[in-house]
Formats: sequence, C-alpha cells, structure tokens
Amino acid sequence: MARHPVHEICRGLIKVRVWRKRTRDGIRHMVAVSRLYRNGDVWKESARFGRDDIPLMRLVLDEAHTWIYQNSSSVKE
Repeated sequence: MARHPVHEICRGLIKVRVWRKRTRDGIRHMVAVSRLYRNGDVWKESARFGRDDIPLMRLVLDEAHTWIYQNSSSVKE
C-alpha cells in the first residue's frame, strides 16, 4: 500500500505518523511515534522519550486514535 504515512500529527517535538497496511484480515492502521531533536543545525528523530515527553505523547496518540477511528470506515478493502 502506501510508502508514505496517510496522516501525520506533530505537537511540540513529538510526532506521530499513521500508516495504512493491507493484511489478510483487511486494512489496518499502525502508528510510529518519534521525538524531534536538533544535532547542530540538523533536525533528527529518536524513538527514546523522557519523562516530560509522556503527556504530549498521550495527546498526539489520542489524536491519532481519533483520526484512525474517523477514517477507518471510509477505507475500501
């Protein structure tokens, strides 16, 4: 299916990408969470999070869940 995320949410330094995948059981959505950080002049992403990242992660994951729920019924299998 898609080689690119179907949706992306970024709040502060936390980013969630929503991916769509076709499986034997139909269309599934997966999420990838990352934290942006700067190394000199270059922005990078990490899959490691600090204590203070958790509340923002909860927010963007909830937004991703809502987006998936609202867009799942419109996906053709």
